[in-house]
Amino acid sequence: MSTADSVNPERRRFLTHTAVVVGGVGTAFAVVPFLKSWSPSERAQAAGAPVEIDFSQLEPGALMRVEWRGKPVWLVNRTPAMLETLPELDGELRDPKSEEPQQPEYAKNEHRSIKPELLVMVGICTHLGCSPTFRPEPAPADLGPGWKGGFFCPCHGSKFDLAGRVFQGVPAPLNMVVPPYKFLSDTRVIVGVDSETA
Repeated sequence: MSTADSVNPERRRFLTHTAVVVGGVGTAFAVVPFLKSWSPSERAQAAGAPVEIDFSQLEPGALMRVEWRGKPVWLVNRTPAMLETLPELDGELRDPKSEEPQQPEYAKNEHRSIKPELLVMVGICTHLGCSPTFRPEPAPADLGPGWKGGFFCPCHGSKFDLAGRVFQGVPAPLNMVVPPYKFLSDTRVIVGVDSETA
């Protein structure tokens, strides 16, 4: 009996297929980590990725804080009374008409937002990068009778109104930044993506 006669063709086929499958699985295990190393890390993606925010639980007059690109972003649900104060302050502000490019074109208005009631703003003072405090109450003892609510930076005394517009005579040179954003629904926005609203 020759060696060729003793070979089982079915067994040979089974062993060949098994070797191909095992080799394929081994190659996949080697290739997947290599390909994953090309894509940015979760941390890097989070650093620049847009952030979706559900503000359905944000009470009128309250502020919500989120993070986008490592910066604090504030959402303020402004009441009608808060919005009424905005035009009263024009004479006290450094850039009341938002002429400096601190906001997208669709937020270049009196309330610096797409919808008047919702302010979306980077919570960083334009002086030295401190984070101001939200001071919505009018006429507190430490800010005086003319204070109609807004943001106060206790580090160096910069003041901003409820649209993030800077007052005259303070160290901060510019209005606070409004990031690119758009509404996904009546209760959701995405920060980091420009609105198509002109």
